[in-house]
Amino acid sequence: MSSALPPRVRIVEVGPRDGLQNSPSRLTTDVKIAFVDALSEAGLTDVEVTSFVRPDRVPQLADASEVMGGITRNPGVRHWALVPNAKGLAGAIESGVTNVAVFTAATDGFNRANVNASVEESLARLKPVIRDAKDAGLRVRGYVSTVFGCPYDGEVEPVAGARVSRTLMDAGADEISLGDTIGVAAPGDVDAVLDAHESMGVSRDAIGLHLHDTRGTALANVYAGLQRGIAVFDSSAGGLGGCPFAPGATGNLATEDLVYFLGRLGIECDVSLAKVAEASGAVGAEIGRPLPSRARAAWEASTR
Repeated sequence: MSSALPPRVRIVEVGPRDGLQNSPSRLTTDVKIAFVDALSEAGLTDVEVTSFVRPDRVPQLADASEVMGGITRNPGVRHWALVPNAKGLAGAIESGVTNVAVFTAATDGFNRANVNASVEESLARLKPVIRDAKDAGLRVRGYVSTVFGCPYDGEVEPVAGARVSRTLMDAGADEISLGDTIGVAAPGDVDAVLDAHESMGVSRDAIGLHLHDTRGTALANVYAGLQRGIAVFDSSAGGLGGCPFAPGATGNLATEDLVYFLGRLGIECDVSLAKVAEASGAVGAEIGRPLPSRARAAWEASTR
């Protein structure tokens, strides 16, 4: 285990996609565009904008093309879109997307609930999507859900996620995001999963952590990742979101909480907590419910 923490962390903002995909409120296209642009202005270099999935599966993101067409293309920001298959990839490319993410899981139960396929079937479907994306000059991110635990299959062996990650990397993915989809992990679990990935030859430089705060352990798990040299973390402005296919999977790690935590550790991320808080607050007002970010609440109280 490395005791030296990375001097700089890259945050992948997933609020506009992961944060809104399960929202009971349907936000207008203009509100989503303003949200993405505000996050880009906050200093975030990676913003996941939307998902090119079937509208009947995730109706909250049915306006993917319109949102991608309306955002400000800041040259310093990588805008990402999630694509489930060849049709989704075609739609993303047509909309001018240059960074795409594909998704699968470490467990058959979650994959069947999500994409009606086993892990192996899902990987077989994704390989040509990754190939076509790379042939088109796109950067590809591979999401691996339920790496730490599954709402359907229970405990997950660390090697299960590592095998999936290795397959995605071999297929051409540039980076992997390991998901604690139901927020069950503790720091020891992070170590075990990273050990398994190391044993499978997946470089820590290619790994990001996607942590949920369902049980209040997200920042502890961030620190465990930092101690292992992980320097990419996914988070959602305001703590918006959860997964529509994972019962009880509330509590994405809030971007404001992550930014505050990194700042106190002396780790650079070049993201303005205040600007993220303003962006998430505007969306929270549209949704009509308070957001779970603690750092955001403290910031708001300090500005009254």
